[in-house]
Amino acid sequence: MKTIQAIKEELSAAAGREREELLVLYGQDSRAGVQKAIQKIRREQEKLEEERRRTESMKVYERQYADRGLICGIDEVGRGPLAGPVVAGAVILPVDEEILYLNDSKQLSAKKREELYDVIMEKAVAVGLGCVSPQRIDKINILQATYEAMRQAIGQLAPPPAVLLNDAVTIPDVDIPQVPIIKGDARSVSIAAASIVAKVTRDRMMVKYDETMPEYGFASNKGYGSAAHIAALRQYGPSPIHRKSFIGNFIDI
Repeated sequence: MKTIQAIKEELSAAAGREREELLVLYGQDSRAGVQKAIQKIRREQEKLEEERRRTESMKVYERQYADRGLICGIDEVGRGPLAGPVVAGAVILPVDEEILYLNDSKQLSAKKREELYDVIMEKAVAVGLGCVSPQRIDKINILQATYEAMRQAIGQLAPPPAVLLNDAVTIPDVDIPQVPIIKGDARSVSIAAASIVAKVTRDRMMVKYDETMPEYGFASNKGYGSAAHIAALRQYGPSPIHRKSFIGNFIDI
């Protein structure tokens, strides 16, 4: 008779039909350890199926506009921070590829975002990124800077998309048909992918800034107005990447 540990390893290594057959086979084993292992596998399968259903529900807009051609999701990260750029992502996902766990980047752990970033960059038909500096934000305001970053991201796409799915906004000066979707990063896989790509890209930039300006804690606060960040701003004054139009409530500029 196989040991419980050997059965656990066999179940973990198997997949698909083979695993199902093993679950039926070992379901007849009365040992508590075997039954516990089977229950664990069953729970994992249920969670996986639930995630597949959730992901499918986020393809409503992609299916709705599929007959027009390539569908691109657009989202931005960094509208609210006191420092750093605003970054926009534009992602065209393949129609026949399943990428699980896509969601609003804010709902994901940093580790999961990094994992999904690699998957998206590997499997996407095209990815575009736009980045607008703090100085440009101060000059044209954050809304216009966000639009500018989005246009930059769209301009990098090859092949170009037929339809843009945007997170809540309509981007000026873009000829491609647009569909603004409220809370789009939680309702569209394409927008969610764009959100993740933009978030990871910006976070990596802020970590780099932290290496040369560690006093502000950019690696942890990513430029947002945490209490420690505001305290550092008051102690050291603004850095070269602070948005002067954002920090007037905290220091004299």
